[in-house]
Amino acid sequence: MDETGNNTGQTDITSIVRQTIEEFSRKEQAKNEPAYQAELQEERRRREQLERRVNELVEENQRSRQIADEAERASTIRSELQRLGVAKIDLAFRAVKEDISRAVDGRLVARSDRGEVSMKDYLATFVSDNPEFLPARISGGSGISAGQRAPQASSGIDLEKIKPGMSREDMERARQEILRVAKQGLD
Repeated sequence: MDETGNNTGQTDITSIVRQTIEEFSRKEQAKNEPAYQAELQEERRRREQLERRVNELVEENQRSRQIADEAERASTIRSELQRLGVAKIDLAFRAVKEDISRAVDGRLVARSDRGEVSMKDYLATFVSDNPEFLPARISGGSGISAGQRAPQASSGIDLEKIKPGMSREDMERARQEILRVAKQGLD
């Protein structure tokens, strides 16, 4: 014992044990550190790979939506031209497709000299201004007699009604109508 009454031998042993434990802990931590770093690097690589894949999927989704929107827009324009009686639908479609776009609220609108107008109004004006897209008013021409071909009654098949999943009877009627129109074109 020393003058203060403390056991210096006991203090020295306690501090030596404490230092030994701390040194052991540091060595263990230093030994495990590279494994932790490698694991962190692997997790970072996986995360970056997943982020890239998510970004690719988001871009692919946007492209798919854009393609679907374009197809729906073209279909709507073509059906409206057909409803207006246009005979040369593809030609008329090519003439108007650049003028018709989607508004912010999702409607199809056209840019014209009058400003922004609805697609239906624009197409109606376009067809009335360009009657060459409509069927000929006088059927026939030189050499065709008046009674040569009798018009056949339509079966009432609408192109909009032809779709996957329709009943067998409707599908058969559609096939018969297509066959009738094809034969009529060959006569």
